[in-house]
Amino acid sequence: MSKIVARDRLIFALDVPSAAEADRLLDRLHGHLSFVKVGLELYTAAGPDMVKRIVERGMRVFLDLKFLDIEETVRRATARVASMGVDFLTVHANRKALTAAVQGREGSSLKLLAVTVLTNFDGNDLRDMGIQRTVQDLVTARALLASEVGCDGVIASGEEAAALRQKVGPRFTIVTPGVRPVGKGVDDHARATTPTQTITSGADYLVIGRPIRDAADPAATVADLVAEMQAAFDARG
Repeated sequence: MSKIVARDRLIFALDVPSAAEADRLLDRLHGHLSFVKVGLELYTAAGPDMVKRIVERGMRVFLDLKFLDIEETVRRATARVASMGVDFLTVHANRKALTAAVQGREGSSLKLLAVTVLTNFDGNDLRDMGIQRTVQDLVTARALLASEVGCDGVIASGEEAAALRQKVGPRFTIVTPGVRPVGKGVDDHARATTPTQTITSGADYLVIGRPIRDAADPAATVADLVAEMQAAFDARG
């Protein structure tokens, strides 16, 4: 088994309000990162052109748009994303939406990740939505659904990763947002974990945004995160 390279497993959440701000941060982080997430804020501001510019920099793109719509819309939108050279795309864990996305990416290398339960949700939020299951049970059920219909992985917090790994096996990708270094605030994440906790639990990729974006020295912060991640991956074996 080849050694996991932590630098390739850190996904920087490029949550900024403009293409200019995105370019400024990417310039500062040149050579330190290989993978970035483009979410709703930046995509709304800068659209596909921003994705194209990031790909042209030689970086991988995780497009976090959390598709959920009628099948035809999801199928066609996923096909458009696949044509952009994106690596990862998120789709809410609804059977019809996931199935349509799998159909839409056919023939491409696009990886589909099912959104299980957002990391700012806890049991009370689920009950408010009329869902009586625990967070763990719901995450597991949605992950198994995603695997069944042909998705490549899931978005899940570090709190669920260990139990999830036992259910979905080693080849199913677990991408974990809401990761915070020790001593940093959890912001609006109800189920945050540290990089070491997240990797020890079985996650494959870590999504980290504000601790990097808001740092006085983003490149130094990335270097510290990668060092911690590498030690955790090496210890996990």
